[in-house]
Amino acid sequence: MKEANKKYEVIIPWYIMTSKENHDETVAFLEKNNYFGYDKKSVILFTQSELPLIDTEGKLLISKEKKIKEASDGNGGTYSSLRRSGCLADMKEKGIKWVFIGGVDNALLKMVDVTLLGMTIKKGVQIASKSVVKANPHEKVGVFCKMNGHPKVIEYAELPEKMAEEIDENGELKYGESNIMCHLFTIEALEKVSKETLMYHSAFKKNSYIDENGKEIIPEKPNCYKFESFIFDAFEFFDDIAILRGKREDDFAPVKNKEGVDSPKTAKELYENFWRK
Repeated sequence: MKEANKKYEVIIPWYIMTSKENHDETVAFLEKNNYFGYDKKSVILFTQSELPLIDTEGKLLISKEKKIKEASDGNGGTYSSLRRSGCLADMKEKGIKWVFIGGVDNALLKMVDVTLLGMTIKKGVQIASKSVVKANPHEKVGVFCKMNGHPKVIEYAELPEKMAEEIDENGELKYGESNIMCHLFTIEALEKVSKETLMYHSAFKKNSYIDENGKEIIPEKPNCYKFESFIFDAFEFFDDIAILRGKREDDFAPVKNKEGVDSPKTAKELYENFWRK
């Protein structure tokens, strides 16, 4: 973004969503590194909302602080958190018209993509995303499609094997446009979805809790459900979306695993290769 600021002679506001668990640590990290040379006044941090955890019997988990145990509500919570924190109002006050939202786990994320912005304006739509072609039919990524006349992303676990392997008339995967968490919204679109309640997805997780005798239980295997909404669940509130196909080697260096594929090591290699070019 510093490069874009220099090129366009502006200071682009940078809004960073944290969780209650990592907020203080994130602030301390940015302070320690002098916000990596970015204008501190243009960096706004806000916290994500949370939802209660429940066990396999539908009972709430209680923390050792004797409170209902909660966890972050997924990246779909970005919309309501922007509104609740006052960041959405701040954007409107600053006259911001377009907002880019991306994931911190992609080392090649381009937060200022004028090609994506220009294409979105030309197509006259309110939301857009960048994609890359799936590496293979069974790569564990969500894919773009349309359902009931509205744009949608289907997660890899929800896409039947037969559909994942379908080929179109050009010999490409019919469902081959990968979602890489690289999204663009008009401020009006953000305001609209910030008032909507998105669907919840559940994930089976492992979490400690206090039992009826006040003893802390630390489970060895998953014992509770965590509820999340996803940022792309909001796409269904719109009639169309613009999708710009990028290149994997230029746009996607994810950090998903500690080691092996999509790890810090592979992301570092992709990042260095990109700038070496």
